[in-house]
Amino acid sequence: MSATESRTPSWAARTAPAAGGLAGRVLLGAFAAATALDLGSLLAGWHLGHVLAKPLLMPLLVAYVITRGAPRLLVAALLFGWGGDLALLFDAEPAFLIGMGSFAAGHVCYLVLFGRRGTNALLGGAYALALIGTVALLWSDLPADLRIPVAGYSLLLTAMAYRSSALGLRAGAGGALFLLSDTLIATGVAAWPQLPRPDFWIMATYLAAQFLLATGGPAREQAYGREAPQGRHSHD
Repeated sequence: MSATESRTPSWAARTAPAAGGLAGRVLLGAFAAATALDLGSLLAGWHLGHVLAKPLLMPLLVAYVITRGAPRLLVAALLFGWGGDLALLFDAEPAFLIGMGSFAAGHVCYLVLFGRRGTNALLGGAYALALIGTVALLWSDLPADLRIPVAGYSLLLTAMAYRSSALGLRAGAGGALFLLSDTLIATGVAAWPQLPRPDFWIMATYLAAQFLLATGGPAREQAYGREAPQGRHSHD
């Protein structure tokens, strides 16, 4: 074990890789098939297909990243996303709050995993302006009892999206898409005009976000809070 590996916190340690490349390819194919079924069902207005496919998505992605030796907190972040997915299958305000709480826990996991790598201050300013503007515009149209929870969640989500850029373009795009997906949900809660098939766009951006976040860093030795071996540096 190297000196770097000995300093890796237990929560950032990678899970043991599964059997090998074949398992990973099979699981990735299953995730792609479940994604196609879910999005196709939403486009076709087939609610049962969505109900059957949605609960499979994050477990398949979790199994796939485990074959790549994913950090444990990445697995936890995706599983909290799964909890949010299940909660949002129910059309009720308590389920919405439970789902938002589960996603928030996942964002905390992501933030810890991203570590303290540097980010672009201008990008941070842009995210801050987007946060303030979005919350200000939505505020009066949100149900009164959801305003504070949505504002708090939006702050955490925006921080995650911004910090994801520390791992490079792929993970940064994932964070931005997660922010877009949840903003689409918030505009629906505020009863703003929606795109045709809004659930399709919400799920499409969400699934792309989780996939990019899950695959945008774990393959790198230094990603997700892990320190790069001495003498090696990466610039994104």
